[in-house]
Amino acid sequence: MEMEVALHKNDAPHWVYRGEGAVNLVLAYNGSSPLFVGKVLRIQKASRKVAPGSEQWVNGHERLIWKDNPDILSSPSKEIAQQMFVQNVMAPLLGSQHIDAGIRVLVPREFLESVEKNVLCQRPAWRIEAAKVNTNCDHALLLSDHSVFPHSIVKGEPCISVEIKPKCGFLPFSRFIAEGNAIKKSVTRFRMHQILKLHQQEIAQISEYEPLDLFSGSKEKIHKAVKALFTTPQNNFRVFLNGSLIYGGLGGGTDSTSFMVGEAFEDVLKCVIQAEVGMRMESFLHLVSETVSKSGVLDRLLEVQKLDIFDIEGAIHAYYDIVSEPCTVCRDLGEDIASHRYTSLHSIPSDESLKIVRDYLIAATAKDCSLMISFAPRKDGDSASPYSNVYLASTDQSFDYKAYFIDLDMKPLKKMQYYYELDQKIVSCYTQMMKTEHHPEKAASSGAYETTS
Repeated sequence: MEMEVALHKNDAPHWVYRGEGAVNLVLAYNGSSPLFVGKVLRIQKASRKVAPGSEQWVNGHERLIWKDNPDILSSPSKEIAQQMFVQNVMAPLLGSQHIDAGIRVLVPREFLESVEKNVLCQRPAWRIEAAKVNTNCDHALLLSDHSVFPHSIVKGEPCISVEIKPKCGFLPFSRFIAEGNAIKKSVTRFRMHQILKLHQQEIAQISEYEPLDLFSGSKEKIHKAVKALFTTPQNNFRVFLNGSLIYGGLGGGTDSTSFMVGEAFEDVLKCVIQAEVGMRMESFLHLVSETVSKSGVLDRLLEVQKLDIFDIEGAIHAYYDIVSEPCTVCRDLGEDIASHRYTSLHSIPSDESLKIVRDYLIAATAKDCSLMISFAPRKDGDSASPYSNVYLASTDQSFDYKAYFIDLDMKPLKKMQYYYELDQKIVSCYTQMMKTEHHPEKAASSGAYETTS
């Protein structure tokens, strides 16, 4: 069992707001205790719409999916199950050197109440409306702060980090994709989803980012992808200096624009990138693409994403068999098409159905996680560093770097229907757009990927 570390009410002022997702609030430490320097705390949130306790973390069918992972099944809470999922499922797949599953720490209610008050003014209004800190939870997760190097904090040296959400890096090839949705085999999910997001006013402009470029292994294409992410960061690209967000949005909503632009960003980079004014940003983006290329971390991620062999259009049928419900997808498609194409899926042994859905959910985690890469400039003659290093030719500098995957949340089984409906919505919105003349995206992606890149 892990050692019991406990936080107290008087520790609360040292934990400051870093960001949040739908499920957790992330706080960074700014105090001087060696135990917590270079760490972040993930605190569970409670939805204001769902009655507390009604969120059973694992139901009977979920138990079937993870039956080979006793640590997940025997976890007393959702958070501990998540931690076990990261440790036992994702770490072996992505490489444990790129993952930190964290340790649990005890947090009394007074600590949580105090923290909630302290961070209120920094949380986005729509996040506050949706959820509050779960003050009934007695533990939080202590993780390494991947946006800093502990030695940099202690010595007061600069450290710059980039957080990238790569999204899905391959085109699906499943034979279960309906003829009417064949566009999925030539245009990436990310590009199609951009059209729906624009249509729903979730974004202000369409991103030029093409995930296939980032995963391509080609230095030119990787650099093109990094530049596109920088140009329209949305919630897919953020930059931190010494742990503070300096570029990119806090995530969500069209108004989450960049913190710094142009000259301000150039100016901030001067403590890390030794280049002329006007050249630093370009050098920094080269440093990022060089590291993505050199580290090879995305190769592992792509392998895990590709566990989704059947696509949601195939996996959804396996899902209905697992939950022992009549397949609404077959029903909606009508007898002829359904029986012709999907009978085989509905007649496989239950263990195969479980594997299809389990692999789909693991792949969904890999398509949705973030990659955090941190850089600290190396001093001349500083050869004994435990970190990997990368050389930036344009400024003749060497950097220590470390790369970690974060946000590796276990996807609940009940999201399968949501995934299917969203997929259909994305494709139909994109197909509609393709039929409409003079659409901004039409010219850019009327051909398959090969012709546009």
